[in-house]
Amino acid sequence: MFVPRKAFFTRGVGFHKNELQSYELALRSAMIERQNLVNVSSIYPPNCELVDIEEGLKFLKPGQITFCVMARTSTNEYKRLLGASVGIAFPSDRNHYGYISEVHCYGKDETEIGDLAEDLASTMLATTLGVEFDPDKDYDERKEIYHMSGKVVKSLSYPCVAYGEKDGYVTAISSVVFIE
Repeated sequence: MFVPRKAFFTRGVGFHKNELQSYELALRSAMIERQNLVNVSSIYPPNCELVDIEEGLKFLKPGQITFCVMARTSTNEYKRLLGASVGIAFPSDRNHYGYISEVHCYGKDETEIGDLAEDLASTMLATTLGVEFDPDKDYDERKEIYHMSGKVVKSLSYPCVAYGEKDGYVTAISSVVFIE
């Protein structure tokens, strides 16, 4: 049974006249182009250590099947703002799983898309842990409730934004990559 023991954040942007090649260049920018990536859903494993990208890349070999949670978006519209972000919410009990969210949208800046990714991950974790809150309150108020409950210890995001360029595509990706 494979349960990742480590993970890292990465992100990248690629520009090219072809959409697929802009995605490949975004993977290169994120330094994960040599992997056979398998997208998985949104559970951050219990006791999984978040490491920096330099340490994480040491565990990867070219061609390796590599599991990740990835947010990805592309456009060929000149000057259109696009973004992708993953967010993680960590439980205070490391023996419990956390949540990862993926956000991909247009017209939001880095702060907005990062906050949205953290909000989604934190809300999913809080509901799983039985934290009571008013879903109609804004994220800053709910975030305080999540942390004060003692069940959600922190949240992080790794947003990536870009603007469309003339005569081609831009692709933005943000990912949590799992390693053994």
